Amino acid sequence: MTQIPRPETGDIVIDAALADFEQADDGDLDGVIAAAERVHETLRGRLADLHG
Repeated sequence: MTQIPRPETGDIVIDAALADFEQADDGDLDGVIAAAERVHETLRGRLADLHG
C-alpha cells in the first residue's frame, strides 16, 4: 500500500505527536490508543493556548 506523506503543521510539538502516532505499531492496540491520546492532549493544549 502506498503511504501518503504526512503534512507538516509548522508546530514542532504537534508534528512530533503526529509522528509518534504515525510510528505506533498497528498490531499493538494499546500503543495506538496511547499515541492517539497524546495527540489529542497536545491538540487540546495548543487550542487552549489560543484562547489565552
